[in-house]
Amino acid sequence: MITLTSDFGSPYPAAMKGVIRRHTDAELIDVAHDLPRGDPRAAAFWLRFVLPEFPPAVHCAVVDPGVGTDRDALVVRAGEHVIVAPDNGLAMPPARALATDESDFEVWTLAVDDPASETFHGRDVFAPAAARVRTALDEAASAEAGAADSAGDGSLDADAIAAALSGLDDLAPASDPVDIHFPEPSVERDDGDAIAIDGEVLAIDRFGNVITNVPGDLVRDRDWLRVNGDLTPVAETFGAVDPGERLVTVGSHGYAECDVNDGRGDGAFDLRPGDAVRFVPDSVSL
Repeated sequence: MITLTSDFGSPYPAAMKGVIRRHTDAELIDVAHDLPRGDPRAAAFWLRFVLPEFPPAVHCAVVDPGVGTDRDALVVRAGEHVIVAPDNGLAMPPARALATDESDFEVWTLAVDDPASETFHGRDVFAPAAARVRTALDEAASAEAGAADSAGDGSLDADAIAAALSGLDDLAPASDPVDIHFPEPSVERDDGDAIAIDGEVLAIDRFGNVITNVPGDLVRDRDWLRVNGDLTPVAETFGAVDPGERLVTVGSHGYAECDVNDGRGDGAFDLRPGDAVRFVPDSVSL
C-alpha cells in the first residue's frame, strides 16, 4: 500500500499515480490533496492524526514550498511505516505518532538527480521514490516468506524494513532533518484546578472548526468557558446547541475545538492558525 497526500488539488496527483504505477501495482490510497497550500505545519498536524489509522504502508506526502531549492528529500522509517517527503518538518510529527517510541524511527536523505521539472518534485522525485521503497519492501517480504525456515505471512517487522531500506543505494543517513514541534498549552492552576489555559490554534478544518492545542481533558467537564473573554458553552455534540450557536467541544483528535453548530467557528471566534486562544472557566475571575 502507498498513500498519497499533498496540497496539489487536481490533476497533479494523477501524474504521481501514473509514475508509481509504472513501477509497482501496489494499492494507492489518497489521504488528501486539499491540505492548506504551502503549509508543512498543517500537513504535519493532519498526518499525525490520520496516518496511525493505517496498517503498515509507504506514505508519500508532498507539501513543498521549497520545491526546486536545495532542501533535501527524506525517507523516514517509523515503526513498520515509511514516509517519503520533503525535508521541511512535515514528516517528523507523524513519524513520532507511528513509532512505538522515540528511538523507533530512522531518517535517510534521498539522492535527487536532475528531476525533469524544478516545480513538480511530487511527480519527479517523491512518487518514484515511494515506488522504489514499496518495491524494495515487497521484494524483501517475498524473500522472507519464501525462505525455507520462514513460517511468516510475508509481512515485515521494523528491523526487516530498516534492513531493506539500508540496501537502497540512493539513501544515506540524514544528519539534521528539519523538525516541527507543536507548542504545549500553558495552564495556570489554583489548588490543582485549571483556572486559565493559554493555547494556540493548530489548524482549521474545511468546516471551519478551530482546532487548538489544548487537550480535551482540560475542558471536557466544564459547562461554560470564556474563550478570549467571550462566554461559550462546552458541549459533547454540535446538536447540544442551536444552529448558529458557538460551542467548545472535544474533537476526534482529542483537542479542544472552538466551533459553531451548522456554521464556521473560525469566523465566529475570529481565529486563524497560530492565533492565541485563552480558556477561562466561567466561575473564575481573573
